[in-house]
Amino acid sequence: MAHHLYETKERHKRALLVSINEKNSGRIGSVPVSDEKELRGLAETLELEIAGHEMVNVRDRQPKFGMGSGKAAELAELAASLEVDFLVFDWEPSPSQQRNWEDLSGIPVLDRQELIIRIFAKRAATREAVLQVQLAQLHYRLPRLTHKYIDLAQQRGGHYGTRGAGETKLETDRRTIERKIQQLEKDIEEVTKQRQVQRRQRQRQGLPVCAIVGYTNAGKSCLLNALTGSAVLVEDKLFATLDATTRRFEPEPGMTVLLTDTVGFIRRLPHTLIKAFRSTLEEAAHASLLIHVLDASDANIQSCYTTTVGVLGELGAGAIPSVTVLNKIDLLADTHTESICLDFPEGIAVSAKNGKGLDTLQSCIADKIRSIE
Repeated sequence: MAHHLYETKERHKRALLVSINEKNSGRIGSVPVSDEKELRGLAETLELEIAGHEMVNVRDRQPKFGMGSGKAAELAELAASLEVDFLVFDWEPSPSQQRNWEDLSGIPVLDRQELIIRIFAKRAATREAVLQVQLAQLHYRLPRLTHKYIDLAQQRGGHYGTRGAGETKLETDRRTIERKIQQLEKDIEEVTKQRQVQRRQRQRQGLPVCAIVGYTNAGKSCLLNALTGSAVLVEDKLFATLDATTRRFEPEPGMTVLLTDTVGFIRRLPHTLIKAFRSTLEEAAHASLLIHVLDASDANIQSCYTTTVGVLGELGAGAIPSVTVLNKIDLLADTHTESICLDFPEGIAVSAKNGKGLDTLQSCIADKIRSIE
């Protein structure tokens, strides 16, 4: 009897990425390349197969689709011809616009905010991170109860939460989510109290705390490992680290500090996530010194720097002394490294990967700690 082998692993979900270039936003004739690259990076972090990426020039945002109905119809037809599973937008359509797009295309629509929340959900490992992500998900879903939700897992297919439910069910779902939000907020409050106790215990030890901050995928965890000999998870993906990790570190003999790795920042980080992860992000606000890590090989390094400084200011950490670290110089030619250093004259060029410049960084950290004390 002949045996037949069948492929049981399902294919990756396919997506059509759509970005908007607003002609009246001061970016006339210029494509926001950083946003394009970042959207692709977010999609790839979720292991999505990218079928195409469309850039739409828009003069004025239309209320129904955020663009003209004709262009929206073109994109829906393109999505159908490419046989994609969903559309991914680099902007945040309103809940009503999202419903309009899903009615038009017949497939779910994910925006940039939901992509980031899904990545956080995938990365969450500790109880605190899981609770915080769940809270962010529920805050996002509450005004979008008629949104089509697609399962990105390869093992399962199909849609859930699809439209068509009656008003009674919507109201029931709304009440259920509101109750879950209240419970999660209580649970997170308890976990936050535990974190505050741990923080006070560290403060009683009298050791300075240095928080490693920076844009996502700048190499913060890799730097922590290089400086302390730890084995914190390091991946070349966005948001590889969600939980604050603290290790003892001696920048010079006889001086001990606590080095804390933190969650990375990103442009337009969803406010639901800033709110949910505030207790984790506040590790930076309670630090004696900030070690601001930048990816020296990133063409948009200045934008990443500005984003991180902005979020730190929002957290009340803007006045804390800092050291700027230009990481990943192993990916640059010497001339490019010199150019980056001119843009950040106080920055210390290092490679957490091969150890170059780490001695200089350690000396700088020690000097900063002495000046603070």
